[in-house]
Order: sequence, then C-alpha cells, then structure tokens
Amino acid sequence: MAKKSMDVVKGIDLARYMGRWYEIASFPSRFQPKNGMNTRATYTLKEDGTVNVLNETWSDGKRGYIEGTAYKADPKSDEAKLKVKFYVPPFLPIIPVTGDYWVLYLDDDYQYALIGQPSRSYLWILSRKNELDDEIYNKLVEKAKEEGYDVSKLKKTAHTNPPPEVEDAPADTKGVWWLKSIFGK
Repeated sequence: MAKKSMDVVKGIDLARYMGRWYEIASFPSRFQPKNGMNTRATYTLKEDGTVNVLNETWSDGKRGYIEGTAYKADPKSDEAKLKVKFYVPPFLPIIPVTGDYWVLYLDDDYQYALIGQPSRSYLWILSRKNELDDEIYNKLVEKAKEEGYDVSKLKKTAHTNPPPEVEDAPADTKGVWWLKSIFGK
C-alpha cells in the first residue's frame, strides 16, 4: 500500500522561525554522534532570503558543529518544504550534501515543531526550550505516526540545564565526531 503524501505547514513566516531550536528527539542518523547531547540548530535569515544553518552537538565534552544553508525548495509554493545544503566533511568542506527539511507541524507561537522529509528516514522534534512538556511531545509523536513514520525509532536527546554555550567546550576542530559517525560510532 502506498503511503499517503505528507501534510506540510503552509504559509510559514520564515522570519519568526529564525533563532535557536533544541532537538528534543530524532531518528538517529549517521551524521550525528551516538552519544551527542545538547543538540541544537540556530537559523539566521540572510538578505537574499536563504537561511544560514548552524547545527551543534556536544560529544565527549567537545562541541561538534556544521554550517549550511537552507532555502525554499519551490520559491513559488506556500508549503514549508525547504532544502538544506551542507558541505562535508566539516573540517574540509568540499562535498555538497543536500537534503529535504519539511515542516510537518508548527504551533501558532513558533515554540515547537515536527520536521521530516519525504522518505520518512529522518524525523526531528524541535523546541525553543531544551525540554518539552510530555503532552506536547506525545502530540507531535502522534502527528508523526499519522504521517507514516515508524516512531519506535525516535530517540530522545539528552540536555543539560542550563544548556552549554559555545565557550563551555572546546570545538572538535578535526571533525572526529563526523568521521566516527561514518563508521556508526
């Protein structure tokens, strides 16, 4: 049986969407360390309408990060279907990697969101705070289920309070976390 097409948020206000989002839960991916914590994304709208993306995670006391760009997949559409492009490896950015970033749910106050993509291989629950009320979390999990995701793959992301700032940890300048992630570590 074919999966239904996903419902995507329409009419997103990109300016309101900008800022820091904490990863509350996600499908584990080879692009993130297995022991990563305090994972977050910071989005900044650029003058040309594209979005600067800064993804950060802390692993073994070090801050790993990668920067990229997001842009509307179809500038004429009102659907929140974005493309994100990163250059890898982060320590020698030469290979462009592009992926889909579809906003499947966003609350009216832009405080929490459900992000996915058409293959249903990746899923993120994001929040403006590094914790999320169980009732809201469960609502987002149900929405993901309705969209055809196998939510048993969701893994909650550990966070510390207060969340670390960039100065709190040395950067993983060699991209060791990225290399380890290729090998599933």
